[in-house]
Amino acid sequence: MSGAGAGRAAPGRRGARLLAAVLAPVLLPVPLLVAALPAAFASGGGGGGRRWFGGGRGSENQRAAAQEAKDAAAEAFYELDTAQRDLRLSIETIGAVDSTPRARKALDGFAALGRRIDEASGIYITAVDAHDLDRHDLDVATATRAHNELTKAKDELVRVKGELDTFARGLGPLLDSAETQLARLAPAVERAKQALLAASNALDTVRGSGLRADDLAARLAALSPELTRLNEGAGRHGVGETLQRADRVLREAEAVRSEADRLPERAKEIDRRLVSLRTRAQALANRAGSVEPVLSELRRRFSAACWQDLQPVPAQAGESVRQAETKLKEAAKAREEQRWPDATALLSTVRALLNDTDEAVSAAGDRLQRLNAVQKDPQQEVDRTRFAVRDAQRLAMAGRATPDPRHARPLDEAVGRVDRALAGLEGRHPDYWHFLTEMEAVRATASHVVDEIREERAGNRAPRR
Repeated sequence: MSGAGAGRAAPGRRGARLLAAVLAPVLLPVPLLVAALPAAFASGGGGGGRRWFGGGRGSENQRAAAQEAKDAAAEAFYELDTAQRDLRLSIETIGAVDSTPRARKALDGFAALGRRIDEASGIYITAVDAHDLDRHDLDVATATRAHNELTKAKDELVRVKGELDTFARGLGPLLDSAETQLARLAPAVERAKQALLAASNALDTVRGSGLRADDLAARLAALSPELTRLNEGAGRHGVGETLQRADRVLREAEAVRSEADRLPERAKEIDRRLVSLRTRAQALANRAGSVEPVLSELRRRFSAACWQDLQPVPAQAGESVRQAETKLKEAAKAREEQRWPDATALLSTVRALLNDTDEAVSAAGDRLQRLNAVQKDPQQEVDRTRFAVRDAQRLAMAGRATPDPRHARPLDEAVGRVDRALAGLEGRHPDYWHFLTEMEAVRATASHVVDEIREERAGNRAPRR
Protein backbone atom coordinates (compact mmCIF):
# COMPACT_ATOMS: atom_id res chain seq x y z
CA MET A 1 0.00 0.00 0.00
CA SER A 2 1.34 3.45 -0.76
CA GLY A 3 0.67 7.18 -0.60
CA ALA A 4 -2.61 8.65 0.54
CA GLY A 5 -4.36 5.29 0.50
CA ALA A 6 -2.29 4.27 3.51
CA GLY A 7 -3.29 7.47 5.28
CA ARG A 8 -6.93 6.35 5.64
CA ALA A 9 -6.29 2.65 6.17
CA ALA A 10 -5.83 2.88 9.94
CA PRO A 11 -9.04 4.85 10.61
CA GLY A 12 -10.84 2.54 8.22
CA ARG A 13 -9.71 -0.47 10.20
CA ARG A 14 -10.78 1.22 13.46
CA GLY A 15 -14.18 1.81 11.92
CA ALA A 16 -14.26 -1.80 10.75
CA ARG A 17 -13.58 -3.11 14.24
CA LEU A 18 -16.39 -0.94 15.62
CA LEU A 19 -18.64 -1.94 12.73
CA ALA A 20 -17.98 -5.62 13.21
CA ALA A 21 -19.25 -5.37 16.78
CA VAL A 22 -22.66 -4.02 15.77
CA LEU A 23 -23.41 -4.94 12.16
CA ALA A 24 -23.71 -8.09 10.07
CA PRO A 25 -20.46 -8.68 8.18
CA VAL A 26 -19.74 -7.18 4.79
CA LEU A 27 -22.24 -4.66 3.48
CA LEU A 28 -20.75 -4.50 -0.03
CA PRO A 29 -19.66 -7.37 -2.32
CA VAL A 30 -16.00 -8.40 -2.42
CA PRO A 31 -14.39 -6.91 -5.54
CA LEU A 32 -13.74 -9.08 -8.56
CA LEU A 33 -10.06 -8.24 -8.15
CA VAL A 34 -9.66 -10.93 -5.50
CA ALA A 35 -10.84 -13.62 -7.86
CA ALA A 36 -8.48 -12.28 -10.48
CA LEU A 37 -5.34 -12.43 -8.31
CA PRO A 38 -4.49 -16.11 -8.89
CA ALA A 39 -4.75 -15.67 -12.66
CA ALA A 40 -2.81 -12.42 -12.48
CA PHE A 41 0.15 -14.10 -10.81
CA ALA A 42 -0.10 -17.50 -12.50
CA SER A 43 2.48 -16.75 -15.14
CA GLY A 44 4.59 -14.31 -13.13
CA GLY A 45 7.11 -15.10 -10.47
CA GLY A 46 10.83 -15.45 -10.35
CA GLY A 47 13.26 -16.54 -12.99
CA GLY A 48 13.46 -20.12 -11.68
CA GLY A 49 10.45 -21.18 -13.76
CA ARG A 50 11.44 -19.38 -16.98
CA ARG A 51 12.84 -21.11 -20.05
CA TRP A 52 15.36 -19.04 -22.01
CA PHE A 53 15.67 -21.11 -25.17
CA GLY A 54 16.08 -19.84 -28.66
CA GLY A 55 15.75 -16.38 -29.94
CA GLY A 56 19.10 -14.76 -29.48
CA ARG A 57 20.32 -11.87 -27.35
CA GLY A 58 17.87 -9.33 -28.80
CA SER A 59 14.84 -11.41 -27.98
CA GLU A 60 16.23 -12.22 -24.55
CA ASN A 61 16.67 -8.51 -23.75
CA GLN A 62 13.15 -7.73 -24.95
CA ARG A 63 11.82 -10.72 -22.98
CA ALA A 64 13.50 -9.34 -19.84
CA ALA A 65 12.00 -5.87 -20.48
CA ALA A 66 8.56 -7.40 -20.94
CA GLN A 67 8.96 -9.39 -17.73
CA GLU A 68 9.91 -6.21 -15.84
CA ALA A 69 6.80 -4.52 -17.24
CA LYS A 70 4.73 -7.50 -16.13
CA ASP A 71 6.21 -7.41 -12.61
CA ALA A 72 5.56 -3.65 -12.37
CA ALA A 73 1.98 -4.15 -13.52
CA ALA A 74 1.48 -6.94 -10.98
CA GLU A 75 2.75 -4.67 -8.20
CA ALA A 76 0.43 -1.84 -9.31
CA PHE A 77 -2.44 -4.32 -9.45
CA TYR A 78 -1.70 -5.50 -5.91
CA GLU A 79 -1.43 -1.96 -4.54
CA LEU A 80 -4.70 -0.96 -6.16
CA ASP A 81 -6.45 -4.02 -4.78
CA THR A 82 -5.07 -3.37 -1.28
CA ALA A 83 -6.12 0.28 -1.37
CA GLN A 84 -9.59 -0.67 -2.57
CA ARG A 85 -9.97 -3.19 0.25
CA ASP A 86 -8.90 -0.64 2.86
CA LEU A 87 -11.22 2.02 1.42
CA ARG A 88 -14.08 -0.46 1.34
CA LEU A 89 -13.82 -0.73 5.13
CA SER A 90 -14.23 3.03 5.40
CA ILE A 91 -17.15 3.05 2.96
CA GLU A 92 -18.91 0.26 4.88
CA THR A 93 -18.48 2.23 8.10
CA ILE A 94 -19.92 5.39 6.54
CA GLY A 95 -22.76 3.51 4.82
CA ALA A 96 -23.79 1.81 8.06
CA VAL A 97 -23.99 5.05 10.04
CA ASP A 98 -24.69 7.96 7.73
CA SER A 99 -27.71 8.34 5.45
CA THR A 100 -27.20 11.99 4.52
CA PRO A 101 -27.02 13.05 0.86
CA ARG A 102 -23.30 13.62 1.26
CA ALA A 103 -22.80 10.06 2.47
CA ARG A 104 -24.94 8.62 -0.32
CA LYS A 105 -22.87 10.61 -2.80
CA ALA A 106 -19.71 9.09 -1.32
CA LEU A 107 -21.12 5.58 -1.70
CA ASP A 108 -22.10 6.29 -5.30
CA GLY A 109 -18.62 7.68 -5.94
CA PHE A 110 -17.00 4.55 -4.55
CA ALA A 111 -19.24 2.38 -6.74
CA ALA A 112 -18.20 4.40 -9.80
CA LEU A 113 -14.56 4.03 -8.82
CA GLY A 114 -15.12 0.28 -8.49
CA ARG A 115 -16.30 0.13 -12.08
CA ARG A 116 -13.18 1.99 -13.27
CA ILE A 117 -11.02 -0.34 -11.18
CA ASP A 118 -12.71 -3.32 -12.81
CA GLU A 119 -12.01 -1.86 -16.25
CA ALA A 120 -8.34 -1.22 -15.44
CA SER A 121 -8.04 -4.68 -13.92
CA GLY A 122 -9.62 -6.21 -16.99
CA ILE A 123 -7.05 -4.51 -19.21
CA TYR A 124 -4.27 -5.85 -17.01
CA ILE A 125 -5.62 -9.40 -16.85
CA THR A 126 -6.19 -9.46 -20.61
CA ALA A 127 -2.59 -8.33 -21.21
CA VAL A 128 -1.22 -11.00 -18.84
CA ASP A 129 -3.31 -13.76 -20.39
CA ALA A 130 -2.40 -12.71 -23.91
CA HIS A 131 1.35 -13.18 -23.52
CA ASP A 132 3.33 -16.16 -22.32
CA LEU A 133 6.73 -14.70 -21.65
CA ASP A 134 8.18 -18.16 -20.88
CA ARG A 135 7.71 -19.42 -24.45
CA HIS A 136 10.99 -20.66 -25.88
CA ASP A 137 10.15 -19.29 -29.30
CA LEU A 138 9.21 -15.76 -28.08
CA ASP A 139 10.30 -13.34 -30.78
CA VAL A 140 11.28 -9.69 -30.41
CA ALA A 141 8.03 -8.34 -31.92
CA THR A 142 5.83 -10.36 -29.59
CA ALA A 143 7.97 -9.46 -26.56
CA THR A 144 7.84 -5.79 -27.54
CA ARG A 145 4.07 -5.91 -27.91
CA ALA A 146 3.78 -7.63 -24.51
CA HIS A 147 6.02 -4.95 -22.98
CA ASN A 148 3.90 -2.13 -24.39
CA GLU A 149 0.55 -3.64 -23.40
CA LEU A 150 1.70 -4.50 -19.88
CA THR A 151 3.21 -1.03 -19.45
CA LYS A 152 -0.08 0.52 -20.61
CA ALA A 153 -2.00 -1.72 -18.17
CA LYS A 154 0.33 -0.69 -15.34
CA ASP A 155 -0.08 3.01 -16.16
CA GLU A 156 -3.88 2.65 -16.11
CA LEU A 157 -3.72 0.85 -12.77
CA VAL A 158 -1.53 3.61 -11.32
CA ARG A 159 -3.86 6.30 -12.67
CA VAL A 160 -6.94 4.68 -11.11
CA LYS A 161 -5.00 4.18 -7.88
CA GLY A 162 -4.38 7.94 -7.86
CA GLU A 163 -8.12 8.58 -8.24
CA LEU A 164 -8.78 6.17 -5.38
CA ASP A 165 -6.27 7.93 -3.13
CA THR A 166 -7.78 11.33 -3.89
CA PHE A 167 -11.26 9.99 -3.17
CA ALA A 168 -10.06 8.47 0.12
CA ARG A 169 -8.64 11.81 1.29
CA GLY A 170 -12.03 13.44 0.73
CA LEU A 171 -13.76 10.92 3.00
CA GLY A 172 -11.98 12.16 6.13
CA PRO A 173 -14.80 14.18 7.74
CA LEU A 174 -17.45 11.59 6.90
CA LEU A 175 -15.36 8.76 8.24
CA ASP A 176 -14.48 10.62 11.45
CA SER A 177 -18.16 11.32 12.09
CA ALA A 178 -19.16 7.71 11.38
CA GLU A 179 -16.47 6.30 13.64
CA THR A 180 -17.55 8.70 16.40
CA GLN A 181 -21.12 7.42 16.15
CA LEU A 182 -19.96 3.82 16.17
CA ALA A 183 -17.87 4.53 19.26
CA ARG A 184 -20.99 5.98 20.94
CA LEU A 185 -23.24 3.09 20.03
CA ALA A 186 -22.28 0.37 22.50
CA PRO A 187 -22.11 2.70 25.55
CA ALA A 188 -25.43 4.32 24.60
CA VAL A 189 -27.19 0.96 24.33
CA GLU A 190 -25.66 -0.20 27.61
CA ARG A 191 -26.77 2.99 29.40
CA ALA A 192 -30.31 2.49 28.10
CA LYS A 193 -30.40 -1.10 29.36
CA GLN A 194 -29.03 -0.08 32.76
CA ALA A 195 -31.67 2.67 33.00
CA LEU A 196 -34.41 0.13 32.28
CA LEU A 197 -33.01 -2.17 34.95
CA ALA A 198 -32.86 0.70 37.48
CA ALA A 199 -36.45 1.68 36.68
CA SER A 200 -37.60 -1.91 37.13
CA ASN A 201 -35.80 -2.19 40.47
CA ALA A 202 -37.27 1.12 41.68
CA LEU A 203 -40.74 -0.08 40.71
CA ASP A 204 -40.23 -3.33 42.62
CA THR A 205 -39.18 -1.37 45.70
CA VAL A 206 -42.27 0.84 45.51
CA ARG A 207 -44.56 -2.15 45.12
CA GLY A 208 -42.87 -3.77 48.08
CA SER A 209 -44.00 -0.81 50.21
CA GLY A 210 -47.64 -1.43 49.27
CA LEU A 211 -47.98 1.09 46.43
CA ARG A 212 -49.19 -0.30 43.11
CA ALA A 213 -47.81 2.37 40.74
CA ASP A 214 -49.89 0.96 37.88
CA ASP A 215 -49.31 3.97 35.60
CA LEU A 216 -45.54 3.69 36.02
CA ALA A 217 -45.68 -0.05 35.41
CA ALA A 218 -47.62 0.56 32.19
CA ARG A 219 -45.06 3.13 31.02
CA LEU A 220 -42.22 0.72 31.74
CA ALA A 221 -44.00 -2.12 29.95
CA ALA A 222 -44.40 0.11 26.90
CA LEU A 223 -40.59 0.23 26.65
CA SER A 224 -40.31 -3.55 26.29
CA PRO A 225 -40.55 -3.52 22.46
CA GLU A 226 -37.85 -0.88 22.39
CA LEU A 227 -35.56 -3.10 24.45
CA THR A 228 -36.21 -5.92 21.98
CA ARG A 229 -35.14 -3.67 19.09
CA LEU A 230 -32.03 -2.60 20.99
CA ASN A 231 -31.12 -6.25 21.47
CA GLU A 232 -31.65 -6.94 17.76
CA GLY A 233 -28.84 -4.46 17.20
CA ALA A 234 -27.77 -1.83 14.71
CA GLY A 235 -27.19 -4.47 12.06
CA ARG A 236 -30.96 -4.73 11.67
CA HIS A 237 -32.13 -1.23 12.53
CA GLY A 238 -29.17 0.96 11.60
CA VAL A 239 -26.69 2.83 13.76
CA GLY A 240 -28.44 6.22 13.67
CA GLU A 241 -31.86 4.79 14.52
CA THR A 242 -30.38 2.63 17.27
CA LEU A 243 -28.62 5.61 18.83
CA GLN A 244 -31.85 7.62 18.81
CA ARG A 245 -33.76 4.68 20.30
CA ALA A 246 -31.15 4.23 23.04
CA ASP A 247 -31.35 7.92 23.96
CA ARG A 248 -35.15 7.82 24.02
CA VAL A 249 -35.27 4.68 26.16
CA LEU A 250 -32.71 6.21 28.53
CA ARG A 251 -34.79 9.37 29.03
CA GLU A 252 -38.09 7.55 29.52
CA ALA A 253 -36.65 4.89 31.81
CA GLU A 254 -34.94 7.53 33.97
CA ALA A 255 -38.23 9.42 34.19
CA VAL A 256 -40.02 6.27 35.39
CA ARG A 257 -37.29 5.55 37.93
CA SER A 258 -37.34 9.13 39.21
CA GLU A 259 -41.11 9.13 39.64
CA ALA A 260 -41.01 5.73 41.31
CA ASP A 261 -38.41 7.03 43.78
CA ARG A 262 -40.64 10.02 44.57
CA LEU A 263 -43.88 8.07 44.79
CA PRO A 264 -43.81 7.29 48.56
CA GLU A 265 -43.25 10.96 49.35
CA ARG A 266 -45.91 11.91 46.81
CA ALA A 267 -48.41 9.65 48.59
CA LYS A 268 -47.55 11.25 51.94
CA GLU A 269 -47.93 14.73 50.43
CA ILE A 270 -51.39 13.86 49.08
CA ASP A 271 -52.38 12.60 52.53
CA ARG A 272 -51.16 15.87 54.11
CA ARG A 273 -53.04 17.97 51.55
CA LEU A 274 -56.25 16.00 52.13
CA VAL A 275 -56.11 16.74 55.85
CA SER A 276 -55.16 20.39 55.35
CA LEU A 277 -57.87 21.12 52.77
CA ARG A 278 -60.56 19.40 54.85
CA THR A 279 -59.63 21.64 57.78
CA ARG A 280 -59.66 24.72 55.58
CA ALA A 281 -63.04 23.83 54.06
CA GLN A 282 -64.55 23.49 57.52
CA ALA A 283 -63.09 26.84 58.58
CA LEU A 284 -64.45 28.55 55.47
CA ALA A 285 -67.87 27.03 56.03
CA ASN A 286 -67.87 28.67 59.47
CA ARG A 287 -66.62 31.99 58.09
CA ALA A 288 -69.24 31.99 55.34
CA GLY A 289 -71.86 32.10 58.08
CA SER A 290 -70.45 35.44 59.26
CA VAL A 291 -70.99 37.15 55.90
CA GLU A 292 -74.72 37.69 56.41
CA PRO A 293 -74.32 39.80 59.60
CA VAL A 294 -71.71 41.92 57.80
CA LEU A 295 -74.07 42.48 54.88
CA SER A 296 -76.84 43.38 57.30
CA GLU A 297 -74.70 46.12 58.80
CA LEU A 298 -73.69 47.38 55.35
CA ARG A 299 -77.34 47.58 54.32
CA ARG A 300 -78.25 49.40 57.47
CA ARG A 301 -75.53 52.06 57.39
CA PHE A 302 -74.58 52.62 53.74
CA SER A 303 -76.28 53.22 50.40
CA ALA A 304 -77.12 50.28 48.15
CA ALA A 305 -74.25 51.08 45.76
CA CYS A 306 -71.82 50.28 48.60
CA TRP A 307 -72.93 46.68 49.15
CA GLN A 308 -75.20 45.50 46.32
CA ASP A 309 -72.42 43.54 44.52
CA LEU A 310 -71.82 41.54 47.72
CA GLN A 311 -75.37 40.21 48.01
CA PRO A 312 -74.62 36.82 46.29
CA VAL A 313 -71.57 36.10 48.48
CA PRO A 314 -73.26 33.97 51.20
CA ALA A 315 -74.97 31.67 48.70
CA GLN A 316 -71.91 31.45 46.46
CA ALA A 317 -69.62 30.74 49.41
CA GLY A 318 -71.88 27.96 50.68
CA GLU A 319 -72.07 26.38 47.22
CA SER A 320 -68.30 26.59 46.72
CA VAL A 321 -67.65 24.94 50.07
CA ARG A 322 -70.09 22.12 49.20
CA GLN A 323 -68.34 21.60 45.84
CA ALA A 324 -64.97 21.56 47.57
CA GLU A 325 -66.17 18.93 50.04
CA THR A 326 -67.47 16.77 47.18
CA LYS A 327 -64.16 17.02 45.34
CA LEU A 328 -62.32 16.17 48.56
CA LYS A 329 -64.29 12.92 48.81
CA GLU A 330 -63.42 12.11 45.20
CA ALA A 331 -59.75 12.89 45.88
CA ALA A 332 -59.76 10.64 48.94
CA LYS A 333 -61.22 7.81 46.84
CA ALA A 334 -58.59 8.36 44.11
CA ARG A 335 -55.89 8.26 46.81
CA GLU A 336 -57.31 5.01 48.19
CA GLU A 337 -57.31 3.51 44.69
CA GLN A 338 -53.78 4.91 44.14
CA ARG A 339 -54.83 6.93 41.12
CA TRP A 340 -52.17 9.52 41.86
CA PRO A 341 -52.67 11.90 38.90
CA ASP A 342 -56.43 11.99 39.54
CA ALA A 343 -55.94 12.65 43.24
CA THR A 344 -53.50 15.46 42.53
CA ALA A 345 -55.81 17.10 39.96
CA LEU A 346 -58.83 16.91 42.30
CA LEU A 347 -56.89 18.46 45.17
CA SER A 348 -55.84 21.33 42.89
CA THR A 349 -59.52 21.91 42.04
CA VAL A 350 -60.41 21.95 45.74
CA ARG A 351 -57.70 24.47 46.47
CA ALA A 352 -58.89 26.78 43.68
CA LEU A 353 -62.50 26.60 44.97
CA LEU A 354 -61.42 27.41 48.52
CA ASN A 355 -59.21 30.28 47.36
CA ASP A 356 -62.13 31.86 45.50
CA THR A 357 -64.42 31.35 48.50
CA ASP A 358 -61.86 32.82 50.86
CA GLU A 359 -61.56 35.96 48.71
CA ALA A 360 -65.32 36.37 48.48
CA VAL A 361 -65.87 35.91 52.22
CA SER A 362 -63.01 38.27 53.06
CA ALA A 363 -64.35 40.88 50.63
CA ALA A 364 -67.43 41.58 52.75
CA GLY A 365 -65.43 42.20 55.92
CA ASP A 366 -62.82 44.26 54.05
CA ARG A 367 -65.59 46.37 52.48
CA LEU A 368 -67.15 47.20 55.83
CA GLN A 369 -63.74 48.07 57.31
CA ARG A 370 -62.83 50.43 54.45
CA LEU A 371 -66.24 52.10 54.39
CA ASN A 372 -66.05 52.68 58.14
CA ALA A 373 -62.63 54.33 57.72
CA VAL A 374 -63.65 56.64 54.86
CA GLN A 375 -66.93 57.57 56.55
CA LYS A 376 -65.01 58.62 59.61
CA ASP A 377 -62.27 60.57 57.77
CA PRO A 378 -62.49 60.86 53.96
CA GLN A 379 -59.75 63.49 53.95
CA GLN A 380 -57.07 60.88 54.67
CA GLU A 381 -57.93 59.11 51.40
CA VAL A 382 -57.97 62.46 49.57
CA ASP A 383 -54.56 63.48 50.93
CA ARG A 384 -53.05 60.13 49.95
CA THR A 385 -54.36 60.49 46.40
CA ARG A 386 -53.33 64.12 45.97
CA PHE A 387 -49.83 63.28 47.17
CA ALA A 388 -49.53 60.65 44.42
CA VAL A 389 -50.72 63.15 41.78
CA ARG A 390 -48.32 65.90 42.98
CA ASP A 391 -45.42 63.45 43.00
CA ALA A 392 -46.18 62.57 39.37
CA GLN A 393 -46.47 66.29 38.47
CA ARG A 394 -43.04 67.07 39.99
CA LEU A 395 -41.47 64.25 37.98
CA ALA A 396 -43.17 65.50 34.81
CA MET A 397 -41.70 69.01 35.35
CA ALA A 398 -38.20 67.85 36.30
CA GLY A 399 -35.72 69.41 33.85
CA ARG A 400 -38.47 71.01 31.74
CA ALA A 401 -39.97 74.49 31.46
CA THR A 402 -43.35 73.01 30.52
CA PRO A 403 -44.58 69.44 30.95
CA ASP A 404 -45.18 67.10 28.06
CA PRO A 405 -48.91 67.30 27.16
CA ARG A 406 -49.05 63.49 27.11
CA HIS A 407 -48.23 63.57 30.84
CA ALA A 408 -49.83 66.84 31.87
CA ARG A 409 -53.29 66.08 30.49
CA PRO A 410 -54.06 62.94 32.52
CA LEU A 411 -52.60 64.50 35.66
CA ASP A 412 -54.74 67.63 35.28
CA GLU A 413 -57.78 65.43 34.76
CA ALA A 414 -56.82 63.46 37.89
CA VAL A 415 -56.93 66.63 40.00
CA GLY A 416 -60.46 67.34 38.79
CA ARG A 417 -61.55 63.76 39.50
CA VAL A 418 -60.37 64.04 43.11
CA ASP A 419 -62.35 67.24 43.60
CA ARG A 420 -65.50 65.81 42.06
CA ALA A 421 -65.27 62.59 44.07
CA LEU A 422 -64.89 64.57 47.30
CA ALA A 423 -67.85 66.76 46.38
CA GLY A 424 -69.90 63.62 45.78
CA LEU A 425 -69.73 62.79 49.49
CA GLU A 426 -71.97 65.72 50.28
CA GLY A 427 -75.61 64.85 50.64
CA ARG A 428 -77.82 62.53 52.65
CA HIS A 429 -76.66 59.11 51.36
CA PRO A 430 -73.11 59.48 49.99
CA ASP A 431 -71.69 56.69 47.85
CA TYR A 432 -68.52 56.02 49.83
CA TRP A 433 -67.66 52.97 47.71
CA HIS A 434 -67.65 55.02 44.50
CA PHE A 435 -65.43 57.55 46.28
CA LEU A 436 -62.94 54.82 47.27
CA THR A 437 -62.82 53.24 43.83
CA GLU A 438 -62.36 56.66 42.20
CA MET A 439 -59.43 57.44 44.49
CA GLU A 440 -57.84 54.08 43.56
CA ALA A 441 -58.30 54.83 39.85
CA VAL A 442 -56.68 58.28 40.19
CA ARG A 443 -53.66 56.81 41.99
CA ALA A 444 -53.37 54.17 39.27
CA THR A 445 -53.36 56.93 36.61
CA ALA A 446 -50.60 58.83 38.45
CA SER A 447 -48.55 55.64 38.78
CA HIS A 448 -48.94 54.93 35.06
CA VAL A 449 -47.69 58.43 34.14
CA VAL A 450 -44.68 58.03 36.43
CA ASP A 451 -43.79 54.69 34.82
CA GLU A 452 -44.04 56.20 31.31
CA ILE A 453 -41.76 59.14 32.20
CA ARG A 454 -39.13 56.89 33.76
CA GLU A 455 -39.15 54.49 30.80
CA GLU A 456 -38.76 57.35 28.31
CA ARG A 457 -35.90 58.95 30.23
CA ALA A 458 -34.14 55.61 30.69
CA GLY A 459 -34.39 55.09 26.91
CA ASN A 460 -32.92 58.52 26.20
CA ARG A 461 -29.96 57.84 28.51
CA ALA A 462 -29.17 54.51 26.85
CA PRO A 463 -25.92 54.71 24.83
CA ARG A 464 -26.35 54.78 21.08
CA ARG A 465 -24.74 52.00 19.06
